Amino acid sequence: MPGFEIFGAEERKEVMDVLETGVLFRYGFDGVRKGRWKAKAFEAELAERMGVGYSHLCASGTAALSIALAACGVGAGDEVVVPPFTFVATVEAVIYAGAVPVFSEIDDTLCLDPGSLESVITDRTRAVIPVHMCGAQARIGEIKAICDRHGLILIEDACQAFGATMDGKPLGTFGRMGCFSFDAVKTVTCGEGGAVVTDDRVLYLKADAFADHGHDHQGLDRGAEGHEILGTNHRISELNAAVGLAQLRKLDKILEIQRNHKNAIKTALKQCPAITFRHIPDEAGDSATFLSFMLPDEATAREKTAKLAAAGVDGCFYWYGNNWHYLRQWDHLKQLSSAARLPLELLENRPDYPKLQLPRSDALMARTISMQIKLSWPEQAVDRRIQSMIDILKD
Repeated sequence: MPGFEIFGAEERKEVMDVLETGVLFRYGFDGVRKGRWKAKAFEAELAERMGVGYSHLCASGTAALSIALAACGVGAGDEVVVPPFTFVATVEAVIYAGAVPVFSEIDDTLCLDPGSLESVITDRTRAVIPVHMCGAQARIGEIKAICDRHGLILIEDACQAFGATMDGKPLGTFGRMGCFSFDAVKTVTCGEGGAVVTDDRVLYLKADAFADHGHDHQGLDRGAEGHEILGTNHRISELNAAVGLAQLRKLDKILEIQRNHKNAIKTALKQCPAITFRHIPDEAGDSATFLSFMLPDEATAREKTAKLAAAGVDGCFYWYGNNWHYLRQWDHLKQLSSAARLPLELLENRPDYPKLQLPRSDALMARTISMQIKLSWPEQAVDRRIQSMIDILKD
């Protein structure tokens, strides 16, 4: 990752198709677009790839999460269980839906821990959003069983795990809806983009309308379309969709390269007794965007992170000190700092985020380093990286 590492003639061709028509808007202008519908083509190919009935392409992964929450009827005052290790957008989408994020511990998958999930479920819980972080699976079968038992809506945040599977089934297809990101640094990129997928036609129609001010997209006259619900603008442009369409067709190649690079590095690092690897429930289905491993303690993890950077081993992330991907540093969330007053602030029994304690998650994240797996590494660069990492991590 990311997909922009292998931009080529395919992306240019799809973009030029759009520019030749002059129609950058994803809807309408039928007479001048010459039958070219990049967003629609992307949606059709994505649905086929995921083995689902419906997909909707939108402006970002954040938009996808907002769309899924709205389509599933999650809103004011509803509690939504989320993990503390995720990109902050997962939590922002919940808050701006008017709902309440409730944090549960992660486990050695670096994803939501089914064992702690039930302890945070209340009579106000409406939904659970497990996040398939860093390219691999949460224990999604166990999480789904808990959701089914409690009558909760399961929405998968697979924004960082596009192309990954669990027992052959694509991540993002286990719940009511699945969400993906195609931003600038994702496995497949539109520059900016995202998508929701589902097998439920009712949810799809709600998502399709909500993402475009409630338009029902029936008929050939946009001005005469019906509006059964309120919505907002989460549309993607045809230019972004065109780039993503070419990238989607490269997904198998991208996954093959990532898996080969990751396997070579992980196999070599097994000779380093001080490290253990993140648990991946289905190794064959890992999208291999990251290699995550744990050191014995926080001090060692910080020391090794610094040494890797000094040795030129780039792309190694120490999430425990990261501003955007782990709850510990989210002071703006803990203080509910926003541009305007939030619906969450009207609730008397909202969580006390500044006092929130997640000791098991902290213990894991304090020891974890994740290395991004790149597509553009030549074989010699992989070999050099392996040797540098062994030299630093073997003690």
